[in-house]
Amino acid sequence: MNSRKDQLKAFDRLLTIMDELREQCPWDKKQTMQTLRHLTIEETYELGDAILDNDLQEVKGELGDLLLHIVFYARIGSETNDFDIADVTNAICEKLINRHPHIYGDVKVKDEEEVKQNWENLKLREGKTSVLQGVPKSLPALVKANRIQDKVAGVGFDWEEPKQVWEKVEEELEEFKAEVANGNQEAIESEFGDVLFSMINYARFLKINPENALEKTNKKFSKRFQYLEEKAKALNKPLKDMTLAEMDVFWEEAKQLPK
Repeated sequence: MNSRKDQLKAFDRLLTIMDELREQCPWDKKQTMQTLRHLTIEETYELGDAILDNDLQEVKGELGDLLLHIVFYARIGSETNDFDIADVTNAICEKLINRHPHIYGDVKVKDEEEVKQNWENLKLREGKTSVLQGVPKSLPALVKANRIQDKVAGVGFDWEEPKQVWEKVEEELEEFKAEVANGNQEAIESEFGDVLFSMINYARFLKINPENALEKTNKKFSKRFQYLEEKAKALNKPLKDMTLAEMDVFWEEAKQLPK
């Protein structure tokens, strides 16, 4: 691994290149925080894919892309004299020091849960009016539900054991089934949301990240379906002309493929 001196040298090199691109490249000169925003979101998802695939070389590359975006935003901020990369870095350093009094102060904690509880309480002392204030509005619903539950649990609003959470899942499933039987579409949608929310909560108790779990299933399903498509193509038979029984043969084969 690189020494701290080499790490700082590499970061300085990136800052220099960013300055040069901002001053000389027609595309880089035109960018604003608004035009970069959707690209940053895309890069974040690409990093997430690389992590799920356990492709460390790809993780390295995607981290570089994200780091470039951070440096880019800081450079734009410096042009309006609002902030630069030193301000950004010092701000996160101060936040980390303030949020870890068990490391940089005299607070004692016994485990990870106490650290999380202290973290949320400290944020409230910093002026936030709600523990949910830090949950981005634009998060995908599944991720947002997980963060909401994690946040409120951090201040003690939580079930005591997994059994209670599973009982809640079963209760929500019964309510969902009742509304399906009634046929009220609005109520069905509402109860289905409750089922998902309670399942996400149960996943948290089992220390499962629901977003990761669902994406792994997405990837698994896609791989199997593409195998089915390949087999149908080899038979020169469109999927729409195959029976479910015929497709199921290849689906079962696909389930035996290496993971």
